[in-house]
Amino acid sequence: MARPKAPKPTLVLLVRHGRTPTTGQVLPGRAKGLHLAEEGQAQAQRAAERIAILGAKRVKAVYASPMERTKETAAPIAKALGLRVQVMRNLIEADFGNWTGRNLGELAKLPEWQQVQRYPSGFRFPEGESFAQMQERACDAIHTLVGRHPGEAVVAVSHADPIKAIVADAMGTHLDLFQRIVVGPCSISAILYTSSGPVVLAVNSMGDDLRQLVPS
Repeated sequence: MARPKAPKPTLVLLVRHGRTPTTGQVLPGRAKGLHLAEEGQAQAQRAAERIAILGAKRVKAVYASPMERTKETAAPIAKALGLRVQVMRNLIEADFGNWTGRNLGELAKLPEWQQVQRYPSGFRFPEGESFAQMQERACDAIHTLVGRHPGEAVVAVSHADPIKAIVADAMGTHLDLFQRIVVGPCSISAILYTSSGPVVLAVNSMGDDLRQLVPS
């Protein structure tokens, strides 16, 4: 009896949204009405140009979290590929609860901030989501995409913390170390999901030729 064939690998390109007027200053979370700054729009266009080099024959779908800043980042990418942006709820930013919209400098002075940085797996934002919950549903979103697109490449536009958590999961790195991963605005992180496990091809890529991303 013939052994069933393993599904073909899926390449997931994780794109953080472009810079907004408050990037690095406040914790916007899921607050509505935050759009890309002019710099962020330019970053999104450059990301679109980089991804478009791969071609529409390879990149079959563009997904984004439901926030304005991610959909605005995804729009030029989808346009360059002749695709439409599909919204995926589980790619959304962490629910920061009562910390939503607060100044990062003020938050860094709180005693809880050290736990956020050093023991995130045990932290839940007041009236919000835990890092563990965020990682679970973000990874679930990626696994859903992998199941939908065997043998294809897809773009998933999300936020810094969910992308870092996805990368950590793919690397087999404990959530308590995920803060060591850097994911800048409009950077591209690439993970190849194979039947024998994920292969992290790039993290926080800003200018590399994506055509060179192959397993070593």
